[in-house]
Amino acid sequence: MVAARIFCTFAAEFINKRIAMKKICDFIARWMGLMVLIVAAVSLLVPASFLWIDTWAINPMLGVIMFGMGLTLSPHDFHVVLSRPKDILIGCLAQFTVMPLLAWGLTWTFSLPKELALGVMLVGCCPGGTASNVITYLAKGDLALSVGMTATSTLLAPVLTPLLIWLLAGTMVDVNTLGMLQSIVYVVIAPIIVGLLCQRFLPQTTQRIVPYLPAFSSIVIALAVGVIVSHNADRLLVGGLIVILVVMLHNLLGLSTGFLIGRLLHLPKPKCVALSIEVGMQNSGLASSLAVLHFAAYPLAAIPGAIFSVWHNISGALAAKLYQCGEKRV
Repeated sequence: MVAARIFCTFAAEFINKRIAMKKICDFIARWMGLMVLIVAAVSLLVPASFLWIDTWAINPMLGVIMFGMGLTLSPHDFHVVLSRPKDILIGCLAQFTVMPLLAWGLTWTFSLPKELALGVMLVGCCPGGTASNVITYLAKGDLALSVGMTATSTLLAPVLTPLLIWLLAGTMVDVNTLGMLQSIVYVVIAPIIVGLLCQRFLPQTTQRIVPYLPAFSSIVIALAVGVIVSHNADRLLVGGLIVILVVMLHNLLGLSTGFLIGRLLHLPKPKCVALSIEVGMQNSGLASSLAVLHFAAYPLAAIPGAIFSVWHNISGALAAKLYQCGEKRV
């Protein structure tokens, strides 16, 4: 009897701790935008707070996030790609045309310096970000379409991202397309495959980990932003306002254009919402990583990706609220 009571007491404490941990993780994931904003502000005003982490750490951080994406993908997600090829095709065409063209147009309109223009184009040519799936869910959009678009654009990125950057920025700087392709495979595709294998062969362990992944990814994203901003704080303080404006416009125009494309094609509201968020929210961490790896001679090229990482989480949360309100009125 005593042993049973002790066991029940320990079991209850364990369950309570897991519930408390889950609540903390949910809180972190819900307020990711604010957390990233705070980290960016601290690293900008007090660069020493993150200078102890070298920029080479950005790639492993991004790899960890992509590994988490692999853990959360399921056979159903790939079934969506095969069963709804028209929707996925529309989404990917929009993803790899709207954002690159907007990036090129904005850098030309605002006459950005070469380094910053390169950074904006890097953001525009990257695939959709993993945070878009969370935002689509909150906005009551078509979550299956969102996940399918993210997975497809990520798999296409090793070829399309270097090619688009070469087309848009090849006249400004030397673009090593093969090197970029290899980087995306190593940093993005390989971790996703490892995550899928873990999910296949270690299903019980994966199920225990998955509920905590959004919070963990949020912390890693915030840390990566802190590293990038801290190492470029002096440059950002000098010429940051104009690039912040361009990054904000890039994201907002992407969100608006994605939704408009859905409306013009007479897609249902949930699909329009998913398309809007997928087009507007980029894998900006990959953009910063590519800037650090392949354009070290242009250190400011990493800045737009860092700013985008902060801003698109804020605008995404606001867009989710806006789409929710629109759903209620309907």
